[in-house]
Amino acid sequence: MPRYSDEAQSHVSNDAKNRRKLLDQRRMEYRRAIESYAERRQLQQQLADYPELIAANYLAAVQAPARRSAQPGR
Repeated sequence: MPRYSDEAQSHVSNDAKNRRKLLDQRRMEYRRAIESYAERRQLQQQLADYPELIAANYLAAVQAPARRSAQPGR
């Protein structure tokens, strides 16, 4: 009989460990999302001080695909 109770206990503890692991993964994803959002916001605030950089980056991004399509295929 002790063997069955040991197996049942290990099964319950494995379930608890898996649940904790999933919760930890969700917490870390949530935390990374918050940090990413905070970093983007900070970058946007810093760029807002230099509107000419925003315009220059926009123009470079718009012109980049045109340059790539103009290059001959390899």
